[in-house]
Amino acid sequence: MAHHNTIFSQLLKFIPRHEFETLANQHHQGRKLRKMSRWSQFVALGLGQLSGRSSLRDIVTNVSAQASKLYHLGASTVSRSSLARVNEQQPHTLYEALFGKLLARCQGLAPKHGFRFKNKLYSLDASTIDLCLDVFPWATFRSTKGAIKLHVGLDHSGYLPTFMTVTDGKAHDVTVGRTLKLPKQSIVVFDRGYTDCKWYNLLDNNDIFFVTRQKSNATFDVIERRSVTKKSGLTSDQTIKIKGSKAADCPIALRRIGFRDPGTGKHYVFLTNNFKLAASTIANIYKSRWQIELFFKWIKQNLKIKTFLGTSKNAVLTQVWIAVCMYLLLAYIKFCNKLNSSLQQILRLLQLNLFERRGLVDLLRGDPPKPLDPQLQTQLQFT
Repeated sequence: MAHHNTIFSQLLKFIPRHEFETLANQHHQGRKLRKMSRWSQFVALGLGQLSGRSSLRDIVTNVSAQASKLYHLGASTVSRSSLARVNEQQPHTLYEALFGKLLARCQGLAPKHGFRFKNKLYSLDASTIDLCLDVFPWATFRSTKGAIKLHVGLDHSGYLPTFMTVTDGKAHDVTVGRTLKLPKQSIVVFDRGYTDCKWYNLLDNNDIFFVTRQKSNATFDVIERRSVTKKSGLTSDQTIKIKGSKAADCPIALRRIGFRDPGTGKHYVFLTNNFKLAASTIANIYKSRWQIELFFKWIKQNLKIKTFLGTSKNAVLTQVWIAVCMYLLLAYIKFCNKLNSSLQQILRLLQLNLFERRGLVDLLRGDPPKPLDPQLQTQLQFT
């Protein structure tokens, strides 16, 4: 039987070491590191994410307990002071760049979204992570409260966080939304927090479709009414033009679609600049926006981004970017091996078996472990 390195070692093989070191050299600050490397930092913090560790002491203790297996990871043991210092001083941009590399690999393997149209589909949203202002004074939000915001543009092909940035809690959602470079003919869906008539017009001018909800106090003129099939929940399909003080900001015609959810009875009103897709498809596109809520929920429940290992902005961003790198690493493994398991099921399996010596793919596919050859078992006792 073939010998296997640990599950965690096999997992890290998906990140080419030479590629990581190139990025580490590009994103280095100050003198050369003597006591530890950026790779050892990544291994320690990545292990902390996957195993659910909640403090630097906990991470260092866990890494030290596996000291005999670190050779296969290309890493070394780390002290709490060294790890804290590197988290504080070495640029988090290394892991932001690594995120970009992993994202590109995932995009090449990701399954398509479930709609019939061929346009790219994105959901846009932001999630606030509360912080104590006394401990994190740079994360201004309110007079007595601190926070950071995670802004994400989720690609529905594979549910990948294609656009991501982190700001302080005061940054307005639509301000960040305007900075996104979306491909032409793509469809972006967002909630009423992104209401901005000027942005609607800009998206339309850039040949980008949007789907959002209309605010209840919006004023408009109805230009045209189209018949709808009320059995499907649709209540209206109209062409409108914004009027009042916002009319000059959005001079284009918009499509207004009313929809009553058969399950809850709640009535929704959607706005879009797409006049080609069926009204029911527009309603389903907005419904699919729920996937970005699930993304934020998964990240917060399964990875460590609500309790932080350092108090500086750089340390916090280092932790956040490594967390989403771990998300992409799990997604990449899922796509590569065409696994039916959810990312949560994959993570749970990995947490229980990180330092087991067996095949990673065998573990994830649920194959029973194969007994070791007695001679190989004897050899492993002395390695």
